[in-house]
Amino acid sequence: MSEHDERAALARRFVSEALQNPHNADLLGRLPFLGLPDVWLVAGCLFQTVWNLRSGLNPTAHIKDYDLFYFDASDLSEAAEHAVQARVTALFSDLPITVEAKNQARVHLWYERWFGYPYAPLQSARNGIERFLVPCTCVGLQPAADPGVEEPMLYAPYGLEELYAGLLRPNPACPHLPLFQAKAESYRERWPWLTIRAGDMPA
Repeated sequence: MSEHDERAALARRFVSEALQNPHNADLLGRLPFLGLPDVWLVAGCLFQTVWNLRSGLNPTAHIKDYDLFYFDASDLSEAAEHAVQARVTALFSDLPITVEAKNQARVHLWYERWFGYPYAPLQSARNGIERFLVPCTCVGLQPAADPGVEEPMLYAPYGLEELYAGLLRPNPACPHLPLFQAKAESYRERWPWLTIRAGDMPA
């Protein structure tokens, strides 16, 4: 099997496993009703589902919340983001989960205040996915244009090999090492087979 075929097979496996979490499937099915620009289901609810399956756990175990990224540069106000969150909460109110929506166009306005590091403006929701602290967690799914025929669209800018290997290393695109260390250790508390390589900062 060629390297391209192996990556394609791993991508199909990831999407299939992520959808074994019924909440992920529900969220993707309803996302189009929100009408949000450049909207993605991202991060923890996806890769943690995969780690749960690898660990023999329920697909929904240890998942604290479900994150949506969208990109709307037309209104960078906190009020507009809160209005979107209210719509999100209403749409998914029947599900026993917490769903949080963040406008990636305004992350740079609050990130340093919350986390203590400057953060350059993003250009898209995909750009936000690229900057998670741990490269193997940089994943997002977008609803298929035709759900009856197509799988959701996957964005995994750094591939999926490290996710399945359980390798946690800092992301050079967001090299905030104390934040990385805290995040990685919180993951390993829940999935002890993960490996942390905090000194691994490739150019």
